[in-house]
Amino acid sequence: MNETVHVGLGARAYDITIGPGLLAQAGALIAPLLKRPHVAVITDENVGRLHLETLRKGLNSNDITLSSLMLPAGEATKSWPHFERAVEWLLEERIERSDVLIAFGGGVIGDLAGFAAAVLRRGIRFVQIPTSLLAQVDSSVGGKTGINAPQGKNLIGSFHQPSLVLADTDVLGTLTKRDYLAGYGEVVKYSLLGNSDFFQWLEGNASRAAEGDMAARIAIVKRSVEMKADIVERDEKEHGDRALLNLGHTFCHALEAATGYSDRLLHGEGVAIGCALAFELSARMGLCSQEEPSRVRAHLREMGMKVDLSDIAGDLPDAEALMRIMAQDKKMMGGVLSYVLVRGIGDAFVTSDVDPEMVRGVLQGALNARG
Repeated sequence: MNETVHVGLGARAYDITIGPGLLAQAGALIAPLLKRPHVAVITDENVGRLHLETLRKGLNSNDITLSSLMLPAGEATKSWPHFERAVEWLLEERIERSDVLIAFGGGVIGDLAGFAAAVLRRGIRFVQIPTSLLAQVDSSVGGKTGINAPQGKNLIGSFHQPSLVLADTDVLGTLTKRDYLAGYGEVVKYSLLGNSDFFQWLEGNASRAAEGDMAARIAIVKRSVEMKADIVERDEKEHGDRALLNLGHTFCHALEAATGYSDRLLHGEGVAIGCALAFELSARMGLCSQEEPSRVRAHLREMGMKVDLSDIAGDLPDAEALMRIMAQDKKMMGGVLSYVLVRGIGDAFVTSDVDPEMVRGVLQGALNARG
């Protein structure tokens, strides 16, 4: 039942293995990478409590031992203090340049542990074992690693490709409905940026996957990572096509900063809201018909997802303050912010030719709808 997607990056190429039961097979799958039968694992308290023993047994079946560091769960962990703790722990564990670090968790752990691997001893190998839908379809693939700064999200980091990605789809069964749907925000993003047939398939099948259908879940993860792998192969370090993967993210990152990187807004929820706003902006600019954002919103609503700013609990800054946060985005070039806009579902493009007043108007309209 396992599927494999290859990321063809020459000397940095690797496989993404997708399917149920991969934690139990981890020893056999990771052993070929090891010089000595030991790995370091960075995880979070939630994943560690649920799954670390299963991973330990899977590694032990091939006589591989592990040492582990458990960090707090949540976006706030992607910060200097926890990064410093992780690197110092790896040094205390005497992790050598030829060793392998396992990033065992969602996007937060994958980004932080990957960044630690990128800088420790000027770079060690690491394996991504993503445990959330969001991490399986997006953040574990492509080599983006990093942490957040007070000024904005993902402003400190490095490109450092994993040596292997193991996406165990059994693990998705332990996610809360909210966490699963947050990951689904990234799945929808892929269909919206480059594959209208995939979006149509999701309209008919995504609810089955959400309810636990394993074949549908494997199909969702595989199709998403195939699309990401294709883009990463063409543009590893985001000089061109890879920027398309930021559909919805400019708005999303501003909203995450405005909510303090807290549980008020999960990353994938922000992506879904950001995609809806990007479609609304595109329609206002005359790039696509108004039916397109309506269809996107209808599908997100049908899945039970956050769609509008009114779905975010608590106060939000005004449109002007959100614009100032967006001006800190790492996609700024020469003081001008790039946006991913659309000509329709499955047809995205990157442009910096956007009137800030138009963006302000979209944000103000969304804020007004909060009442």
